[in-house]
Amino acid sequence: MHERGWWSLAALSGALAVVAGAFAAHALQGALPARLLAAFETGVRYQMWHTLAMLGVLAWRSVRPRRGQVLVLGLWTAGIVLFSGSLYAMALSGARGLGMITPLGGVLLIGGWLALALCALRDRAE
Repeated sequence: MHERGWWSLAALSGALAVVAGAFAAHALQGALPARLLAAFETGVRYQMWHTLAMLGVLAWRSVRPRRGQVLVLGLWTAGIVLFSGSLYAMALSGARGLGMITPLGGVLLIGGWLALALCALRDRAE
């Protein structure tokens, strides 16, 4: 994906996280059991933190592009979709089976952080 695409994706993810957070605070409060509302809010929180992290990697990439940075961005994007997306869907639909997808998204998010560490270590060696 071109740099503009990554920036646009991160911006849209941030906007979606704000919309989802506002939706949880205003429309879901009292409409969902506390456990499902908490799951939805966890999805929002993880999406926003990883969106901000993506922006940091994109800023680093604009100054010092490295091969592993795109892998980090890809892992975080997939992780957000699977982790946060499954929590949103589970909370809104009540389908508990969707919870099986959440850990896979978490593994991708963790993988992104580990890939970032390797990318940073390799950057120093170059």
